[in-house]
Amino acid sequence: MGIHSKPAEQGNYVERMIEDGDGVSRLVMVHLGESPLVWLRSRKLLTDRQFLAGESLRRDWELAGLGPRVTMRWDESPPPGGQRGAAGVSDPTVTQLSARQRFDGALRDAGPGLADILWRVVCAGEGIGHAERALQWPARAGKLVLTLALDRVAGFYRIG
Repeated sequence: MGIHSKPAEQGNYVERMIEDGDGVSRLVMVHLGESPLVWLRSRKLLTDRQFLAGESLRRDWELAGLGPRVTMRWDESPPPGGQRGAAGVSDPTVTQLSARQRFDGALRDAGPGLADILWRVVCAGEGIGHAERALQWPARAGKLVLTLALDRVAGFYRIG
């Protein structure tokens, strides 16, 4: 599947880079109102607490700038000599650093083995079925594991 000719943001749609189970990346258009979390919540498969936890995690992922870049960076040019800071990148903002710390803390609190399903469904916007196949899990296991992970993330974000 090639790159769409639509702009990076158009109305309620955004472009996202998705990697399938074989490691092949592709750019897809995602309707923000039809995220997997919204879909699961609308069918009463997630509690409000789990939904809010997932939205908090996704917000921190986006604020931290952890998603792949699909456009050119417009940072200032490097100074003469080609050096740009210690790691060759501009300094991240306080907002980015705080969001990254919260994101990492939420995944840490979720526990081992749960970060994959959280990232795929919440951050990358993959459907449960696609995530189950990519992780080589049995059918219907993804929803159960996702709800457990979201409960732990809700605890991290102190969502009552």
